[in-house]
Amino acid sequence: MDLRPLGRSGLSVPPFCFGGNVFGWTADEATSFALLDRLLETGFTFVDTADVYSAWAPGHRGGESEAVIGRWLKDRGARDRMTIATKVGMDMGEGRKGLRVAYVEEAVEASLRRLGTDRIDLYQSHTDDAETPLEETLSAYDRLIRAGKVRAIGASNYSAARLREALAVAARENLPRYESLQPGYSLADREDYEAELEPLCREEGIGVISYFSLAAGFLTGKYRQAGAAAGRAREARVSPYLNPRGLAFLDLLDAVARDHGATPAQVSLAWLIARPGLTAPIASATSVAQLDELLGGVRLALDPAAVARLDEASRGSLKS
Repeated sequence: MDLRPLGRSGLSVPPFCFGGNVFGWTADEATSFALLDRLLETGFTFVDTADVYSAWAPGHRGGESEAVIGRWLKDRGARDRMTIATKVGMDMGEGRKGLRVAYVEEAVEASLRRLGTDRIDLYQSHTDDAETPLEETLSAYDRLIRAGKVRAIGASNYSAARLREALAVAARENLPRYESLQPGYSLADREDYEAELEPLCREEGIGVISYFSLAAGFLTGKYRQAGAAAGRAREARVSPYLNPRGLAFLDLLDAVARDHGATPAQVSLAWLIARPGLTAPIASATSVAQLDELLGGVRLALDPAAVARLDEASRGSLKS
């Protein structure tokens, strides 16, 4: 396995991260265990989750994904072979949100209990908290790192301006810095990340683990016409791509996939993995067969001409 450094954290991770939002939600426990088993046996041992997964589902409160991972880690005795990333800060109801020191300290203990572990490899601010001083949040993380409960920290959904400010505060106050960024980024949505975040991350040596790497399923090619996602959980996210430019791009993606003996999803992941400065795209699956397809994309090498065609056709965003 060709491992990649995650920023300057000292952590090394595979070039693919499995998105654990499905665990305990669209993947039941037996399926979740099977997915985690396949990740372990293939060496793709980097899993991302969050305390809020899956609070949006009826009857859920959040923490379901972490709890499934924790039961699997215990059952398989696999903790030392996995890199576990989780997040804090999203609204879990009942006032449980944000990045104030008291809440971070409370939330990390809850995540550790659910995961059944004594440390979190990558603990991420799930979203920026403009009401809490950056120094306060980073000081909380500093104490967690010193206590051995967290190995490294990352940021998710931060603007370039706020990430730059956080890095400056960390340097000035001798506090731990964000070693990774988790932005939304894919062939279908390039503009927001590439305009300012990408150059900042490359300049500062920050690892990047992109989410929505397959544009909520659009880049798999399963949605081909307006209304194709109607009634599905991903309808709101997929529908903006179902426009003439987006559909024309799917035709190109099909052609590149045929040329490489691959699928559109595999090509989309391979393009991300080849992107300079990107550490590992995040993607999810709800069956072992789907996971195997994704892992095929990790092993796929696109020729330079294909990369150039995809670059040109997808520049900016495919959303209407």
